[in-house]
Amino acid sequence: MTQSPVRFAILGFGLHAVRRLLPAFLQCDDAALVGLWRRDQAAAAKNCAEHNIAHCFATREELCASPEVDVVFITSPDAMHRDDVLLALRHGKAVLCEKPLSMNTAEAQEMSAAAKAAGLLFGVGQNFRFNHSLEWMREQVAAGRIGRPQIAHAQYAYPAGKAPRKWIADPTLACGGPIADVGVHCIDSLRYVLGEDVVSISTLARKDPSSDKVEAVASLQLEMTGGVYANVTASARAPYRTLVEITGSEGALVAENALTVDRPVQVELRQAGELVDTVTVENGDGYTRMLNSFAGAFRGAGTFSASGEDGVKNMRALDAAYRSWQTGLREAL
Repeated sequence: MTQSPVRFAILGFGLHAVRRLLPAFLQCDDAALVGLWRRDQAAAAKNCAEHNIAHCFATREELCASPEVDVVFITSPDAMHRDDVLLALRHGKAVLCEKPLSMNTAEAQEMSAAAKAAGLLFGVGQNFRFNHSLEWMREQVAAGRIGRPQIAHAQYAYPAGKAPRKWIADPTLACGGPIADVGVHCIDSLRYVLGEDVVSISTLARKDPSSDKVEAVASLQLEMTGGVYANVTASARAPYRTLVEITGSEGALVAENALTVDRPVQVELRQAGELVDTVTVENGDGYTRMLNSFAGAFRGAGTFSASGEDGVKNMRALDAAYRSWQTGLREAL
């Protein structure tokens, strides 16, 4: 007998939901979008009508209390994540929350602890963990094809001035600039591919007239377990680019556009400077794979790799990165 899809509702519906999540839900086998709430009720009604979404909730509380909803997917601005997550958990709902998980580690720990105490599934929308490019790189590292990883680099650049999310430069709503917005993806990607954790961070960053309250460009030096040294570079003032590369004792993995979901991605394995293996993958189903994975974990079939507890580790890294920028010192997690 075929099971009905796990029913998701989006709390904080916005442009990200329209651009990425709606198409992803349409491709899901085990997850369905049944409702939404957004502050602008007129816009919410228009969204529901345009996209055939059954429930247009009047309040956050109504969404979280609805018996028609199994999972609350929180896509509100960073500063609202804590209250939104705790509200959903109080109503007995499983929660998937966008990154960065919160404004700081203390909030993330509170959210994770509340989910654990309630016995409810809690995950973070680190969607790149479900990209085929990172999955293949992780497999090659685990198989020892580049030997022992030694150094790594992840970069994410984008032109924030053209981005529709204007709140990302407002420190009352955003955890930070590109360090928190996309640097967290880089940190998480390296942790996932390498199977290692961050020990300490040293940060260089700068503001500019367009973002005088948050950083515009940053470079993070990470000390990781396993003896790996890594760099994360993030810019909100450059054309879109993502890159992940890992160098080991016996070879290197390189993926230009490693985190993109809009075009084919080529991943190269090199040994002694020679190309020995390459794959070309499509990451367009990454969001769909993430939603299906969370739905499966909700049903008790498998685990969700980007757990809330794991998300706390990323928040510790972000806190250390911002402390280092302020103190000028290397900061331990």
